[in-house]
Amino acid sequence: MTEISVWLNKTMNRIDNIQTRLKNTLSPLECALEDESALHAGHPGAASGGGHYRLRLVCHQFEGLSLVARHRLVYDAVRDLMQTDIHALAIVALAPSEIAHIPD
Repeated sequence: MTEISVWLNKTMNRIDNIQTRLKNTLSPLECALEDESALHAGHPGAASGGGHYRLRLVCHQFEGLSLVARHRLVYDAVRDLMQTDIHALAIVALAPSEIAHIPD
């Protein structure tokens, strides 16, 4: 395996693992996760092995919750991965009723 294919395989496994955890915990209607680690090459967090991710999650559980409460639910779902696989996680957490009001 080439160095690039090893990196790609590791990245895809991380994304699958994060998405599976979120789907099993929160049952979202939408779960879009992007790996932005390449944008942070040379950053100390990148050196530690954790990735930089952008998440868009639409979930019924977010209805009526504050932004902080929504983020807590997400972080609770991936808490242990924050020590290994995730260095940074940018979160857009929406309730289904908010989808029409927020552009992609």
